[in-house]
Amino acid sequence: MSENASYTPEEVAKILKISKFTVYEMIKRGDLAAYHIGRKVRVEAPDLDMYIQKSKGTNISQPSAPAEAPRHSGFIICGQDTVLDILTRHLEKELPHISVLRNYTGSMDGLTALYRGNANVATAHLWDGDTDTYNVPYVRSLLPGHRALLINLVYRTAGFYVAKNNPLDITDWNDLAKPELRLINRERGSGARVLLDEQLRKLDLNSALINGYTREETSHLTIASTVARGEADVGLGIEKVALQNANIDFIPLRKERYDLVIRKEDADKPHFQTLLAIIRSAAFREQIAGMGGYDITHTGQIMGQT
Repeated sequence: MSENASYTPEEVAKILKISKFTVYEMIKRGDLAAYHIGRKVRVEAPDLDMYIQKSKGTNISQPSAPAEAPRHSGFIICGQDTVLDILTRHLEKELPHISVLRNYTGSMDGLTALYRGNANVATAHLWDGDTDTYNVPYVRSLLPGHRALLINLVYRTAGFYVAKNNPLDITDWNDLAKPELRLINRERGSGARVLLDEQLRKLDLNSALINGYTREETSHLTIASTVARGEADVGLGIEKVALQNANIDFIPLRKERYDLVIRKEDADKPHFQTLLAIIRSAAFREQIAGMGGYDITHTGQIMGQT
């Protein structure tokens, strides 16, 4: 091997004839030195040589592999909010040997990934109209047979994005049935879509009568942009995004709880203890508070368990 060479985990796996997931485990345990370039992981040739020399006389082709490989290819967090960008940066600083990955998916898809073992942490803001509560009913349903903890990240204000000065006088959920109104909707499974559908169900409003109900976008930002460009009259999203767009007004409707969801069995593991310590730290809370648009009253608190 060249002294100046460096390898990806996949290349190391081929050299050692083991799975790439085992390589990530070796790096996590500190058995194999590695470094990060951005989010890329690299292993230098001398460090790989050293590992091979130390391992001679042992069977490295049959190391203990993780039970669910996708969960061990990195520390995977599902969710879209900007707060998770800050959380990811803190985790990368505190856990430099771990590849922290983001899956930009909605609440229900995130919980499904957690259930299937394809994520370590999910986020959720799913309102249940029958109990007027957030997240616990959905976590219990989407993670059957699994104990889970729900830890608050922030509270956010959900509401309507409308054109500047609200020319169609949109103020509440019933206004969505106005025939002249054009809605831009979120995708199925997102927290915003669940909130809308639950409100329509409670009010007995037929979604088929809402112009634009089947037209979907996949983020608060694109919903706000669509309204700002005049391609829709109303969309549902969070206040934080509205504050970043001068061409729309925001009609507040509900304070929503945005939680992290982890398996209870993981809570005492070192990486998860680091995660919780970061969320509960003064530095993290101050950064979130400084962004505006978030309520950190219960940040880091356990809000429920299943």
